[in-house]
Amino acid sequence: MKNIAIIGSSGGNLFNLGGKNPRKLLDEIKNQCHAADFNIAAIQFIATEVSMDQAKADSKTSLFRMDEEEQITQTATNTLEKINEQAKTIDEQIAALIRNQTVDGLIVMSADAKSANQQTIDAAVEKNIPIVGTGGTSMATISTKGANVIAQSGTTGTTNRTRAISFITSLATYWDVKYKPIIGTANKMDTENSGSIWKNINIRGIMVSALPGFIAMALVLALSKIPIFSGLQDIFDVMIGALPIIIAAIAAKQVSNLDEVSIVAGVVAGVLSVDGGIIGGLIGGILAGVFVHYFFQKCIRWKFPMTTVNIVTGGLAGLLAGLLVYFLFAPVALFIGDGIKIAIESAIAFNPILAGLLGGLLIWPAILGGIYHAAILPIVLLEMEQTGVSFLGAIDMVGLVMVSAGINLANMVAPREKGEAAAATPGFLINMGFGTFVEAAYPFMFSNKIVFTGAILSAGVGGALVGLFDIRGTAYVPTFTTPFLSDHPLGFVIAMLASFALSFAVTLIANKKKKVEEEGVSA
Repeated sequence: MKNIAIIGSSGGNLFNLGGKNPRKLLDEIKNQCHAADFNIAAIQFIATEVSMDQAKADSKTSLFRMDEEEQITQTATNTLEKINEQAKTIDEQIAALIRNQTVDGLIVMSADAKSANQQTIDAAVEKNIPIVGTGGTSMATISTKGANVIAQSGTTGTTNRTRAISFITSLATYWDVKYKPIIGTANKMDTENSGSIWKNINIRGIMVSALPGFIAMALVLALSKIPIFSGLQDIFDVMIGALPIIIAAIAAKQVSNLDEVSIVAGVVAGVLSVDGGIIGGLIGGILAGVFVHYFFQKCIRWKFPMTTVNIVTGGLAGLLAGLLVYFLFAPVALFIGDGIKIAIESAIAFNPILAGLLGGLLIWPAILGGIYHAAILPIVLLEMEQTGVSFLGAIDMVGLVMVSAGINLANMVAPREKGEAAAATPGFLINMGFGTFVEAAYPFMFSNKIVFTGAILSAGVGGALVGLFDIRGTAYVPTFTTPFLSDHPLGFVIAMLASFALSFAVTLIANKKKKVEEEGVSA
C-alpha cells in the first residue's frame, strides 16, 4: 500500500472552484485514495473564509489535519497568521515522514513552497518522491526546486471530483497500481465504483428529477390566464423550449456523476436537442453523460492538464451528443413523443369516460407495481410538454392524491384502532398541502381489503369524471390550487370531490365494520 500526504490551502482561484468547501475537497481525494488502496498518511490544509488573493493576516482561518485515528479533523478558527504558525509544525512532521520513507507521494494544492510548506517540499525534492498538484504559481515554484512533478495543472475549469481523480490516476499510473475512479458520492463509494457507465442510466430517476421544471411551467400557464398576467404566455413558450435542456442536464449529471462538468455537457447537448422534444433532450443528456465519462478517463490517461480535461469533457462531449441528436435522433424522438400523445388523444376521443375510468382503475395497481414512475409519469410529462397540463396528470390528482386524502381523513375522524389517527394526520396534511405522498394510504389499504377495493373504485369514478369533463391538469402542487392549473376548473373540482368523498365514505364503513367485528370477538 502506498502512503501519500496532502498539503496546501484553499487558494485563490481554487477557493472559487471547491476550495471554500475544504471538507468536501478532502473527502473527494480520500474516496479516490480508497479506490486505489492508497493510505493518507498526513494532511496539512490551510482553509480561509476568503480567497487567498484577498486574505489578510487577521482573516478567519482553520487548519485541517489527520489525527491519530486517521480521521480528517479541523482546528478551531483563528487568524491566518496564527494558523500559519500551527501549520509549520505539521510541515516539519510531514517532512520527517518523507525522509523516513513513510510517505511515498505528495498531493499539492495551492501550497506555499517558501513558507508554510517549505520543509515538506524540500524533503520531497530530496527523496525524489512523485508530486501531483494544482495551482499555477505554486506548482511552478515547486518545479523550479527540482521536484519530481509528474502531473500539474491550474485550477480553472476543475472541480473537487475531477481534481481528485486526476491526482490519483497520475499517482496510480506512476506506481503501476490498478485504479478505477469512484463515480458517486462519498456515502456510496463502496457501491458506485465505476464499472459500466450504462448502469447509471435511469429514465425514471431522470424524469422524477425534472418534474419541478414542468410544475413551474404549469404555474406560469395558470397565471397567464389571469388578465393582468396575460403577458406570461410568452414566458410559457420560452419554458416549453427549455424543458429538453433541463432533462438533458439532469440526465448527463446522473449518468456521469461528474458534477459541474457533466451539467455543462448536458446543457450544451440539450440546447441542440430542443427540436427532438423532451425525448430528444433525454437522449442527448444520456449520450452527453456517457461521453463525459469516457472523454474524462481518456484525457486523464493522456495526461492532459486538468483545465483542458474539463474543457474537452464538458464542451466536446456535450457538443458531440447534441450534434448526434440534432442531425440523427431528433426526428425519431419527436415522432415517438408525438405518437404517444396522439395515442392518448385518440383513446380519449374514442370514449373519454371509458378512457378516464380505465386510467383511474389502473393507477393504483400501477403505482403499487412500480409502473407509475417508470411509465406513467414520463407520459404525463410528455403531455405537459406542449400544453402545460395532462389528462393522466388530472387522473393522478383525482385518483391518487384525493383518494389517499379521503382514506387518511376517515382514519383521523373514526380510526379503527388507537394511534391510527396520529399516523393518518401527517399524510392527510401532505396530500392536501402538497399534492403528493399518496403512500400515506398504504398501511390502511394493505390492512383492509374493503379500503383497498374502495381506493381503486374511487379512483375509477374520479377518472371517469375526468374523462366526462375532458379535463387536463396536474398533481404535485397544493391541492386547492390544482383546479386553477387545469383547463376545466369546475369539472376538476367535481371529480376531486367525488373521489375524495367516496374513498372517505368507504373507509369509514370499513373501519366501523372492522371495529364491530373485533368487539364481537372480544365479547
